[in-house]
Amino acid sequence: MAAQAGVNTETLRYYERRGLLPEPDRTVSGYRAYTSAAVRTVRFIKRAQRLGFTLDEIAELLHLADGGPDSCDSVRSMAGARVADLERRIVELQAMRDALGRLAGTCDKPREQRECPILHAIALDAPPGETL
Repeated sequence: MAAQAGVNTETLRYYERRGLLPEPDRTVSGYRAYTSAAVRTVRFIKRAQRLGFTLDEIAELLHLADGGPDSCDSVRSMAGARVADLERRIVELQAMRDALGRLAGTCDKPREQRECPILHAIALDAPPGETL
């Protein structure tokens, strides 16, 4: 099952503990006997994670998946919130990239005449008393 779903066995157990995956029946020898539906569920979880959904949100998506057409509005709302969050994070990442680029550009002085501006800038944002 783990190989079919592209995860490791600990991931399966974790999903069971979180309630994302129902606990499977056991074989006579004690092995977990997963169904093909469980494989589809794990693949659903992994695809949703790649789209940026948290496990809590995925639990809600799994619940909504059984709800029929009326659930579509809820899923659309969740997807819209995810898009807004991604756009915010993209802006933040672009700002971080630009700031690091500017800092790296100040490293052109001869080595003996400079302090590292990157370390200095990071130290300025550190809490009082914290050093690098």
